[in-house]
Amino acid sequence: MPFDPATRPLTPSEARVLATLMEKARTVPDSYPMSLNGLVTGCNQKTSRDPVMNLSDAEAQEALDSLKLLTLAFESSGNRTTRWEHNFQRGVGVPEQSAVLLGLLMLRGPQTAGELRINAERWYRFADISSVEAFLDELQERSAEKGGPLVVQLPRAPGAREQRWAHLMCGPVDTSSSHAPQPGTGAAGPSPALQARVDALEAEVASLRATVQRLCAELGMAADAAPMSPPGQE
Repeated sequence: MPFDPATRPLTPSEARVLATLMEKARTVPDSYPMSLNGLVTGCNQKTSRDPVMNLSDAEAQEALDSLKLLTLAFESSGNRTTRWEHNFQRGVGVPEQSAVLLGLLMLRGPQTAGELRINAERWYRFADISSVEAFLDELQERSAEKGGPLVVQLPRAPGAREQRWAHLMCGPVDTSSSHAPQPGTGAAGPSPALQARVDALEAEVASLRATVQRLCAELGMAADAAPMSPPGQE
């Protein structure tokens, strides 16, 4: 039976951990599968996250244990460190394109189809907005036999030209209140091009960190003696 959020919705921490695994698998494959330390860093990024969170190692581990029971994540050993992988497509029963959209919604909050297409660039290249909308419609009309709807289209916000979409992985969404504009969608936020550069820098730092940790493990050295901080991290 596919994952059914109406029966057992994910907690915000579980959704963030799962979506971070999905993101890093596609954007920084050199550091995937992920260690707990790398996963916590990814969950607590200050950019490309809505809301920004501050998960502890214990909270992330608890979320991983729960996701494992739900068959949405699993362990894989390597270099004497436990590493984690997601099992989203099989566990939820959706194709790659739908998984990408759900992962982005869990990481960045409600978005329009156009925003999702831009933000998905490093995950999966959709041909056009129509293809994004087609997969969103499919997720919204998902039958009960398959686990029920996984997204919902929100009412048009005042002054907005397009309606945004929200995921239902954490249960029903209150559609009566308008969600605040997402970073990068208004005049005060960073442009998509700038956001893409920031994301690329974060991915590069994460890849470098993984390389350093791997080399330190091979040399028997402590990898956390002088940790690097990715852009946007305090």
